[in-house]
Order: sequence, then structure tokens, then C-alpha cells
Amino acid sequence: MIPLPLGEIRKARERIAGVAIRTPLVRLPDTDIWLKLENLQPIGSFKIRGAANAMRQASAEALSRGVVTASAGNMAQGVAWNARLLGVPCTVVVPEHAPQTKLAAIERLGGRIVKVPFERWWQCLVDHAFPGVEGLFVHPVEDEQVMAGNGTIGLELLEDLPDVDTVLVPWGGGGLSAGIASALGALAPRVRVFGIEVETAAPLGASLRAGSPQTIDHKPSFVDGIGGKSLLPRMWPVAQLLAGALSASLDEIAAAIRLLAERVRVIAEGAGAAPVAVATSGRAGGGKIACIVSGGNLDSAKLTRILAGETP
Repeated sequence: MIPLPLGEIRKARERIAGVAIRTPLVRLPDTDIWLKLENLQPIGSFKIRGAANAMRQASAEALSRGVVTASAGNMAQGVAWNARLLGVPCTVVVPEHAPQTKLAAIERLGGRIVKVPFERWWQCLVDHAFPGVEGLFVHPVEDEQVMAGNGTIGLELLEDLPDVDTVLVPWGGGGLSAGIASALGALAPRVRVFGIEVETAAPLGASLRAGSPQTIDHKPSFVDGIGGKSLLPRMWPVAQLLAGALSASLDEIAAAIRLLAERVRVIAEGAGAAPVAVATSGRAGGGKIACIVSGGNLDSAKLTRILAGETP
């Protein structure tokens, strides 16, 4: 159901207490840009929220054969973290371009990795299953309980910054946007919520311009937490909750990563820095702008190059 009922998001908040932390909201110095630091979650990203909510509602029977997800890294860590807490096995289907930092984290958490070409990985997201792998499939995007867990960010944000004007949310599949936009739509409908993409893979913007879901030419980059080739089938209604889509270039996102490191001592991955890139460009307008810094799982080698002034 889109938008998600506010009651489900509030229940999710109670359900995930003690697993996900309440992340701080800090101001980018000398600006009216605010940073919701989901990179400080135990797994380094917001994905722990949705995974915890979905898995804690599953029955013991449903979990008995373990859990499966398809992820480039962060949802994989969220599912693996919660699987370890629940004592069940976890299998993760990852695309070939998944960064080594995230793969190593999955393995540390006890997850089994199945690496496949991008097209096959995308099909797994469409099918909600992977041939030959048993277990409860925890979808990183098209799962209302995952979205409700993500929506708890919106509750915290409004409590800490009740007069926020605009919220910039990284758009990967739309599950984060769905949760936050549902919470804000119920409690503060005046707030504008934008989906933020990287220019090299921006299906949301293309779809909104066309008025229908579109498939684009997807170009992999160091910004691996967002950017697909199309909108997943069930996510077009989520786009209708948003004020629009905005995008940033790879150079702008690299500059935002440097800015966060230098000004607030925050390490953000590309997806987490994309809203900051858009906010500092002025393209999101004025007023109080909250950026969801969705994660901080960036390969050390790439971070080193970015801090040296390069764009990987």
C-alpha cells in the first residue's frame, strides 16, 4: 500500500528499537543544510532498519530455511546482521561490480555470497527469488515492511527538525523514498521530498519526465548504492509521492564526499553524498534542507583517490 500507513511506520519504530540506532542530525557549517547520518548505523547504512522490521515479523517457520536477498552491499549487510542476531543462515546475490569493502563486510557477518552478472542480479530483484537458493526472500525495495522500517527515519527527522522545508533522499530502488515520503506526507505534507540520483544512472528522472516507467542506459560507477536501469515494477506509485527527481554528476558527488570529510569529519559513500551534492549546488532551492546520508561504506582505495581530488 502506497503511501504506507503512519501506524505501520510507528509500529516499525518499536519493533527495531535496540537493533537500529537513532542517528544524529547535524548541520553542515555555515549553511541551512542538515545531515541525517545513517552512515553511523552498526552496518554503516540505513538498511538495517528495513531488514530488522521485515525479519522480526516473519514466523519461525518462514525463517527456518534462512533468508535470501539481492543487494550490491548495504541491504546485504542489513539482512546478514539481522540473520546473525536471529541465528539463521543468510545468502546474498550480488552483482559482479559490488565493491570489495561491502563483500568483505557480508562475509564478516556470516553471509554466503553468490556473484552474478548485473542483468541476472536485476532479474533476481524482479523475480523476488533466485533459482536453487532456498529461504525467505527479503526484498531490498519492494517490501512494505522494509519500507516501513525505512520510514522511521522520517519520524526522527521531524522530531529533530520540525520546520524542515525539503528532504533529499537517495533513490536506488525507491524503498527509502517510499518510507520517508509516507511518514512526512502524513505528518508534514508541506515538506517537499525529492529523489536524488546520479547522472550516469537516473531512471526516476527519466520516468517522471516521460510520465511512465522508463528503461535507461545504466553506467556503473563508484556511486554503487543508487542507480539502476529502470524502476522496479511496483515502485512507480512511489514516484507520485515525490516533489520530483534531481541528479548530481560524478564530479559533484566526489566533491561532496570531500566536503563532508573536511567540514564535518563524516565518511559518506557515493549514494550518501549525492543529496549533499544537490543541496550545495542550489538545485533543491532554499530553506531548511535535510539530506539523508544513507551510508558510509566506501572502498578505502576509492576514498583515498577522492580525497586527493580525483573522481574514480
